[in-house]
Amino acid sequence: MADKIRISAETRTEFGKGSSRRARRANLIPGVIYGHGDDPRHVLLPGHETSLAVRNPNALITLDIEGDTQMVVPKDIQRDPLKPFIVHMDLLAVRKGEKIVVDVPVEVIGEPAVGFEHMLDQPTVPVEADALNLPEHVDIDITDLEENALPDALILPEGAELALSDMESPIVSVYEPQEQDVEEDTEAEEAEEPAEEGAEVSAAEEGEDDSE
Repeated sequence: MADKIRISAETRTEFGKGSSRRARRANLIPGVIYGHGDDPRHVLLPGHETSLAVRNPNALITLDIEGDTQMVVPKDIQRDPLKPFIVHMDLLAVRKGEKIVVDVPVEVIGEPAVGFEHMLDQPTVPVEADALNLPEHVDIDITDLEENALPDALILPEGAELALSDMESPIVSVYEPQEQDVEEDTEAEEAEEPAEEGAEVSAAEEGEDDSE
């Protein structure tokens, strides 16, 4: 289930590129909290603690903002394309007993039937769950399967529901690998080569005729 982490934050009062650069130099991450129809709340988060916390993308974080507490979950994390740091975060304010929808990683259990292989088509699925009890992942068991595993095969924790609109697309594709006859391909390539050489000879002969 989702981690419960407490982090001290401060109110952000300066904005713009210059203030963002100063925040990064101070190892702070600009963030904005929204939800419940309230005005967005701008904060600065400690870089190291926050980066560790959001290794779980659905971590439940209790922010202590200058004495005022607010529970949040990460909603959007913007990372620098070149350097290993977070540029900005959007945080969703949550309350006890509230259900929210989050994308949860899928973990495959087992192996398909002998002679079959599998491929994970949907690495995450949207799940609606209690904000204080968000799953870190959901499992799907493909043991001895000879056909695709659909969303109804997902193993959800108690109180969680799928928020998928398409229940027919496979979560995991299960298939028999197609064998390729290497000898036939080689013979076909060899058969094509003389034709190409013949074509080159014909072109050369035509060139000689033209010169005469």
